[in-house]
Amino acid sequence: MAIDQSTQYIFLVDDEPIQNEMLKDYLSERFEYKIKTYDSGEGAVKDMQLNPQIIVLDYHLNAHLPNAQNGVEVLKSIKEMHPEAKVIMLSGQDKIEIAVDSMKYGAYDYVIKGETAFSRMENIINNIDELSNIKAANKTYRAIITSLIVGLIFIILLSIFMVMRLR
Repeated sequence: MAIDQSTQYIFLVDDEPIQNEMLKDYLSERFEYKIKTYDSGEGAVKDMQLNPQIIVLDYHLNAHLPNAQNGVEVLKSIKEMHPEAKVIMLSGQDKIEIAVDSMKYGAYDYVIKGETAFSRMENIINNIDELSNIKAANKTYRAIITSLIVGLIFIILLSIFMVMRLR
């Protein structure tokens, strides 16, 4: 099956289906990403070939599957396979140790579930999009500058050649 590289994905990984659906609805109204939901980290890891730009990953993923990997274990797998993916950890835990662990293993940010979690998520995704736009513009500017430098060097060498020929 060919993968459409132009489709941009957000993966939502939470073992609470209501949480996943509410967040999916909220983000769908605000962003043009295709949003896929998963009730386990293992399911999301299997779909990493879709090249998701953003992954919202719950810390506790064993409400229904006692042997499921926790969010940090899934985060490690994701970063190993897809280091450029922006992983936002989402958790009901407000323990600093969990946030530090998440960041240590490559999480882009850490959000505590609560009344402001969805708006905070929206702000983080807007920041990720802005950073992505800046990187794309930077890449374009570098290509333009490189082309201008190569053209300038060509003109200088051509000028030197013409001067040498006129002598």
